[in-house]
Amino acid sequence: MRAVGVILTAIVVVLSCVAGCARTPAPGPSESTLSHRASATPTGLLLDGKPWWPAGFNAYQLSTDWSINRGCGAQVDVDEYFDKLPPRALTRFNLYSVFAVDKRSGLLDFGPIDRVFEAAARHQQMVLPVLTGGSGDCEDERFKDRDFYVDGWQGEEIVGGLTFAEWVEIAVTRWHDEPSIAGWELVGEPEASECGATSCDWRARSCPDDATVVLRSFFDRAGAHLRTFDSDRPIFAGLVGGDQCGLAGPGYAEVGRSTGVDVLDFHDYRSDVDPESGPAGSNLRARLEQARDLGKPLVVNEIGIRAGSCRSVADRAGQFESIIARHRAAGVAGALLWSFVPDPRGTECTYDIGPNDPAWNVVRENTS
Repeated sequence: MRAVGVILTAIVVVLSCVAGCARTPAPGPSESTLSHRASATPTGLLLDGKPWWPAGFNAYQLSTDWSINRGCGAQVDVDEYFDKLPPRALTRFNLYSVFAVDKRSGLLDFGPIDRVFEAAARHQQMVLPVLTGGSGDCEDERFKDRDFYVDGWQGEEIVGGLTFAEWVEIAVTRWHDEPSIAGWELVGEPEASECGATSCDWRARSCPDDATVVLRSFFDRAGAHLRTFDSDRPIFAGLVGGDQCGLAGPGYAEVGRSTGVDVLDFHDYRSDVDPESGPAGSNLRARLEQARDLGKPLVVNEIGIRAGSCRSVADRAGQFESIIARHRAAGVAGALLWSFVPDPRGTECTYDIGPNDPAWNVVRENTS
């Protein structure tokens, strides 16, 4: 249970943001293209009314500012990052409440996140903000289990003395006019598992019978809540796309049918060795068929291949190119690589993609 002081602080923050957390977008595109530039169709995405096949990176740590927030990963020169991207690229990044909290005072400080949007606007780039993560990584390290998706998102405190519902209101109200926002992602990689008695490690979790119903209801309600503050932009599902709890087989389509989902997701960490990338019935081919039946586009928002000590980055870039070509031919509506970092660990086997990685050429060649 929250302390009374935390409750009062959260109430004051939310009320003040309802009235004054919106901000004037930084100079960038012309007035006619300031907001709501991206939209979803049954066959793909549009940007400024034209067909858009976005390629780009996951760059989860863009809002890290070690002088202000607790951060996650190394600090990024956001102007340098966005300047290197080709026009019409897309960057997915963490817009978690932790990045808006001063680590010393505990008060809200939007400066680090504001700077990301300002840089994106200056370089006329597009971003996909993720409002929280299912794993708890880079936040409070607590896995979001079934209870979060039932009603915890409205009543449980996350970082900064706020509920997730309050953070959605604050964040979307403040930044909904930013020209760079392609859409919103409520939760990265949600699943409605139940933790074990002593651990939330994936090996200790169980999957309740109502997991699919719980996730569907969450997207219906949380999506409607988000649309109270931004009625037009697409909401991305954030789903891994495999056989996670509540999403296996037909569960993916049932959750994806929600009115709170406009764009379906798939996260691909296997297609460099397995073209099907997933178990039968829950692989990419199955998910594309379900997306077509639902009349919604599917974007592969994470493609991860390890390189460094285990594989050259040049070899990995070639594999990225082959995978993206195969995905485009199959009907995928976009692809983002996992993940950009400013300080790649070249002597280790990681998913790191640094500033001079040949994967940047893959993004340039595939963004359209």
